[in-house]
Amino acid sequence: MDEPRNTSANAPVTAAPLAPAPASPAHAVAGAGDAAAIGGRNSISEQAVAKVAAIAARAVPGVFNLGNSSGRALGAVRDAVGGTSATSGVHVEVGEREVAVDISLIAVYGNALMVVANNVRAAVYGAVEKLVGLRVVEVNVEISDVHLPTDPAGTAPVGGAKAV
Repeated sequence: MDEPRNTSANAPVTAAPLAPAPASPAHAVAGAGDAAAIGGRNSISEQAVAKVAAIAARAVPGVFNLGNSSGRALGAVRDAVGGTSATSGVHVEVGEREVAVDISLIAVYGNALMVVANNVRAAVYGAVEKLVGLRVVEVNVEISDVHLPTDPAGTAPVGGAKAV
């Protein structure tokens, strides 16, 4: 019986020419794994983190507004003169890799307050860790007031909040 012959062993070996790897530009965006390879330092302000936290908290059903009653009165005056504070009721402490968030809010009457607080905590944890990239060590939620349906008109709820 004839055995098949390996003719490739007798053929000359030629390697394909190696193409040089494309050089990456100095301004290329690196992924999280490449952060150590590129020199420099990132700094995220407390204002930026507070704004992300405030937006996440306002989106939770059952949240009427952020801040407390006296803060709302001051906010109404500030709004009347053209200034707004997107972060009222939110206080953050930002470290190099971690952040702590304190949120004061007014809930809509008829919603379970502990559920609203837990939903705000979860929303803020998720948004800050995903969008800011810092590890959240704690989110403290204070419900400072409850908005009643008979409260003065002109103060509309935020985040699609409605009484149950």
